[in-house]
Amino acid sequence: MLKQYTYYILAFACLLLAGCDRIAEDERLIYEPIVMEDDQEDIPEEGKPEQTKRVVLLEDFTGQRCTNCPEATDVIEQLQEVCGSALVAVGIHGGPLAFAGNARTVGLKIDIGDEYYTHWNLEYQPVGLVNRHAPLSYSEWIDAVKEELAKPAPLRLKGTAVLEGNAIAINIDAQGTNGTVDGKLQVWLLEDGIQALQLMPDGTANQAYIHNHVLRTAVNGTWGEDFSIKEGETVQRTMTLNLEPKWNREQLSIVAFVYNDQGVQQAAKTKVEIIE
Repeated sequence: MLKQYTYYILAFACLLLAGCDRIAEDERLIYEPIVMEDDQEDIPEEGKPEQTKRVVLLEDFTGQRCTNCPEATDVIEQLQEVCGSALVAVGIHGGPLAFAGNARTVGLKIDIGDEYYTHWNLEYQPVGLVNRHAPLSYSEWIDAVKEELAKPAPLRLKGTAVLEGNAIAINIDAQGTNGTVDGKLQVWLLEDGIQALQLMPDGTANQAYIHNHVLRTAVNGTWGEDFSIKEGETVQRTMTLNLEPKWNREQLSIVAFVYNDQGVQQAAKTKVEIIE
């Protein structure tokens, strides 16, 4: 049976400032559902895998000393309301405005955050990569996410993560759905609900700010591992990560994504299940 899909039209107004963007209260993300009558699911060819929806990865390069980074977080939250699980956001604390912490104040900066920031030749914060295309100010994220969601996905990804004792057992399942994909499989650990310092747009220091989807570590190396999958093929990878004392086991998630020179091809996020 042919199906009709509901799409969101994302309307966005912005003001570009030197090195940092601000979004006025009356210029927030708005959307309305419409039915695209001629956008119908094709009947799959005999023997061809069922197609899958694309999940978009948004890498938010942020910092606790970045006064406009909470504005970028607001945009991410609005996008998540519209896109749901079709958007995976990751807060990467690295670069000149990230904070490593001290004896009195929690810091979220990590070494690979700096490495990623330098690798992508980033020059300001907040700034983001949408499916690892050109760096964008957060006033441009909405249109970029919308564009990526419209692209077909060449593979399906699904992950599971189980914490037992102090070890997280991770399983990633992939199925090729369209052509052959060669690239890298990257797996990250994220943590939500971290209460820590954040400088705010008005210049104040908020010690009770809640940081979500914070990148804690790369499970399988800074740049992941070689990965290849053909249409109709199934590939499974397993790995283990030891829990660190500073991580809140109740707030952990695993993000997996496949990327190559053409960008991120598919992503998936799953919460870490705890076995007592």
